[in-house]
Amino acid sequence: MSTWGNGPMLALDVETTGTDPETARIVAAAVVAVGGTEPDTTAWLLDPGTEVPAEAAAIHGITTEQAQADGRAPGETLPEIVSALAQALSEGCPLVVFRAPYALTVLARECARHDVPFLDGDVAPVIDPAVLDKQAERYRRGRRTLPALCEHYRVRHDGPNDPVQDALAAARLTWRLPRVHPRFAAIPLVDLHLRQRAWAAEQAAGLQAHLRRTDPAATVTADWPLIPPNLAEQSGV
Repeated sequence: MSTWGNGPMLALDVETTGTDPETARIVAAAVVAVGGTEPDTTAWLLDPGTEVPAEAAAIHGITTEQAQADGRAPGETLPEIVSALAQALSEGCPLVVFRAPYALTVLARECARHDVPFLDGDVAPVIDPAVLDKQAERYRRGRRTLPALCEHYRVRHDGPNDPVQDALAAARLTWRLPRVHPRFAAIPLVDLHLRQRAWAAEQAAGLQAHLRRTDPAATVTADWPLIPPNLAEQSGV
């Protein structure tokens, strides 16, 4: 088994006000470090400075009133989140981020919005279990949400849309995938990052072709793990 399959990982999850990474605000976030005897979790509740739409609150359970009463200012919390990610990367620890382009782009845009320095250079290595699963079983029918993948791979998930539990589930899923699909285990971590970038582009092209059967204007961004700011207006999902 490869070093990355057995080694430490830092999983990130964010809960937000919406689905568009260019406009969504973070209301909760968590990082979970795994690889030791017990997971080490850190969680944040933020006041995004805007209303939390009822549709978003219905998913993650955080209302505008709760965020305003108990949440911290983004200018205080974002540096802590970025610092946790930067420290892990500096130690060669991969970031586990389910559907990385959304979560990392939201975080990057929030940092820009609040004049908080984001991660320097290329954000790597990242492991995105959504990309790995699609590459391994691209024609499997059914949903590919985090809870659905946990059920498929028989991975424990104690609470969807809770940032700590989602991060833990993503880490468990990432541990499980190279055991179910051993070919991933043989790929060095640096190469795995680069291959995921290529796989994500292929997957985006396939989804875009599928969507254009009914909507000729449908566009799916091929960027992974982060959507660059200059391509923001080209992202369609």
